[in-house]
Amino acid sequence: MDAPENQTAVARQASAAAEVTPFVNRRDPARLLGVDGLPAISRRAPIWQDVPDEKWNDWRWQLSNRVNELEEIGQILELTDEEREGLSAPDKFRVDVTPYFVSLIDPHDPDDPIRRQVIPLGREKSAFTGMMEDSLAEDRHSPVPGLVHRYPDRVLMLVTTQCASYCRYCTRSRIVGDPTMNFNRKEHEAQLDYLRRTPQVRDVLISGGDGLTLAPKLFESILRGLREIPHIEIIRIGSRVPVFLPQRIDDELCQMLQQYHPVWINLHFNHPNEITPEVSRAVDKLTRAGLPVGNQSVLLAGVNDCVHIQRSLVHKLVENRIRPYYLYQCDLVEGSGHFRTPVGKGLEIMEGLRGHTSGYAIPTYVIDAPGGGGKIPVMPNYLISYSDHKVVLRNYEGYITTYEEPPTYRQHDRAACSYCQNERAEPGQSGILGLLEGERMWIEPKGFSEIHTRGNTEAHRLQDPAKWVPFGVGAIEGTAAASLQVLEAGAVDRGSEVPGGLPVPAYGPGEEPRPREGEPTGSAHGELL
Repeated sequence: MDAPENQTAVARQASAAAEVTPFVNRRDPARLLGVDGLPAISRRAPIWQDVPDEKWNDWRWQLSNRVNELEEIGQILELTDEEREGLSAPDKFRVDVTPYFVSLIDPHDPDDPIRRQVIPLGREKSAFTGMMEDSLAEDRHSPVPGLVHRYPDRVLMLVTTQCASYCRYCTRSRIVGDPTMNFNRKEHEAQLDYLRRTPQVRDVLISGGDGLTLAPKLFESILRGLREIPHIEIIRIGSRVPVFLPQRIDDELCQMLQQYHPVWINLHFNHPNEITPEVSRAVDKLTRAGLPVGNQSVLLAGVNDCVHIQRSLVHKLVENRIRPYYLYQCDLVEGSGHFRTPVGKGLEIMEGLRGHTSGYAIPTYVIDAPGGGGKIPVMPNYLISYSDHKVVLRNYEGYITTYEEPPTYRQHDRAACSYCQNERAEPGQSGILGLLEGERMWIEPKGFSEIHTRGNTEAHRLQDPAKWVPFGVGAIEGTAAASLQVLEAGAVDRGSEVPGGLPVPAYGPGEEPRPREGEPTGSAHGELL
């Protein structure tokens, strides 16, 4: 090929490449566009409409302009009498809400799920049975200020008592939000010194408060101090900053974090409304910096005590590459009484998730044991007994603890819940409810009788409906009638065969002889256990 022909071929290839439309992934929530074709943004309350975007998107401006007083919150939300009572209480747990987060609240809905998490009510001060100041006994497991060593190989490192906003059910409300009880460099160094002298610790969880509210250089000095300890393998960060303040997750922070890998981060979303376009973009930055992202939710009455809300939440989390990790039972801490649900509500939600969504979208349901027993999964191995007012559990050490059930619980209102009213249809998968309500007498795998060849010319033998007819029930929609024989009592002798070759059991129910002495029984093989 001579030079002119070569140039012509190259020009044609360049022209063809230019005509190919670049692929745009519309499914990626971090790439969501608004009606104006620009990156999507969430609602902004009217009082901040004139704030320039540069300020609104500056995390320092957001922290400096948090709302906390009755008068200023009343300019944003239509407050109820009980909210006014809660905001006026002189000894209330600290209130501070970022302009971004308070703007997500429906100002006219007193039951808005975001509102209930950050706006106090008068009933917060109501005592309840089992209420404790330090329900997890963290202070008892603290060898130096701010360090909790409860498990053999891992510790909780509290680096600050300050948060971007304050959850009304906060486990550490005894210290969180109090600037007079904050941790400083001297205490950080004492924590690091303890870790240097404790080689069995391989995993450190940074929490508080919220470490991502610290000055960037101070937070990095803590990470560097941990990484200089040879036996510290994993650093974890527990944070709600990406929820309250997604503007904080900028390129500078992500570049700093990825220097100290392996670093993991667990976030705290309780409701799908908290996952906004800004949050999606912030989480995208974290995952692209190599941080595995998980989520810990708290089961809260009036916020997320609904299987349909929880299913929507875990689906949105997975869509954003966030792994649902824990679903916590609400702790027995002061101020949380009206948020508490029975443990049975959590079990009901887990039952409604398992099998109805992907396994990696299902969190582990846990109770953080009162008295310092640690996180206990609510499952048979750890659930000793469950009465109408008390749950008895054991932890991995054999430590026995009890969780006091709330004496009253306002059931989730399905009629008023938009998630329940728009329940995802699952035809053919009604499960146990379908059995109990007489819809059918068996559960047939969804779509199993359909032929899906996927390139094969014949259906798989197990797709033959005749092989899935329950014995003694009858044919499904008229199939397999010839192969299934339904016998009348006494029509055939025991041990004989019926037409079709099906054997009749030699013994009726309960007539089987016991095995001879010394022979194994069904229970010995675990068949009846």
